Amino acid sequence: METVVRTLAGVSRYRSSIRIFCPEGADDHGDFDVQTVPEGRNIRIEALTRHIRAYDPDLIEVHQKVVDATRLARRFPRATNLLYRHHALKTPRTLLDRWRYQARYGVQDGLIFVSKSERDRFVAQHPGLAGKSFGIPNPIQAEPWLAAPDAREQIIAFAGRAMPEKGLDLLCVALPAVLERHPNWRAVLMLNDWDDHQAWAAPHVAPLERFGDRVAILRSASLGEVREIMKTVAIAVTPSVWAEPLGLTALEAHAAGAALISSGRGGLREASGPHALYVDEVTPASLTDAMETLVLDPERRTAMARAGQRYVLSNHLPERRSRDLDTLRLRLLAMRKPVLVPA
Repeated sequence: METVVRTLAGVSRYRSSIRIFCPEGADDHGDFDVQTVPEGRNIRIEALTRHIRAYDPDLIEVHQKVVDATRLARRFPRATNLLYRHHALKTPRTLLDRWRYQARYGVQDGLIFVSKSERDRFVAQHPGLAGKSFGIPNPIQAEPWLAAPDAREQIIAFAGRAMPEKGLDLLCVALPAVLERHPNWRAVLMLNDWDDHQAWAAPHVAPLERFGDRVAILRSASLGEVREIMKTVAIAVTPSVWAEPLGLTALEAHAAGAALISSGRGGLREASGPHALYVDEVTPASLTDAMETLVLDPERRTAMARAGQRYVLSNHLPERRSRDLDTLRLRLLAMRKPVLVPA
């Protein structure tokens, strides 16, 4: 998330006025002057409060942390306060949940989500907050991912967390039929957060061991490793069975020049536009059919990959998203009503 914040701030027209604070823990903060604060909710809030009072900003934008955003909004009512969510918000399960969440979100002047789909999902649960809810898709720093869509290796790739929501189990059932019919093709599964999810994931991955080195299983691969592999593969698959807030792996696959098969759930259609092969029902049979379609049609694969890469470069680059965000910030600042606060 810090990478997204720095990426957007780095190309903002107001870069010189932006101050970024983040909890301790990350080693690399890029070329932006990032100030760290101690981890631990209470000590973090107190440190942020001191820094914000010294800076006296017109706008405070808290990324991801709802409780932090709520407490800071109450401490700085004269500022325009925004909550920027990168992941899905919890769905209220009881009337008490709904009241508590409504109180937290209601103190914000704006709520920003990483896709219009995620914004609409939130508004369906909290219709009274529709007027202050907005969708701005996260950008991708595409340059490190770019590779020519031509002359790709005959590889089908999956990159994502090794958990049920990502559809890994369905893909593992679908792959054997394709690999058996096309012995020159291989697969690579790049499974993030393996240690957290291996108890669930390992039994689904195990049957693919019979293909030997034709199926590579990379457990908790680094981002750099994922990027270099994705630059070579012909087909990438994003079979998520839940509503993805956006789907950064789809953007990465497009930027890297792969043809993409997607479930289209949640923000995935915003990520890919018309440039993915969508499966309406995510089942082993539908995934097998989609992979078979692209394996047998190299011209379509290449055309899809080129169009998807162009789409990402025209719609998802940081300059465009930062411009959208700056425009929204200015709009919310202009709408902010003066607050009378006792001295």
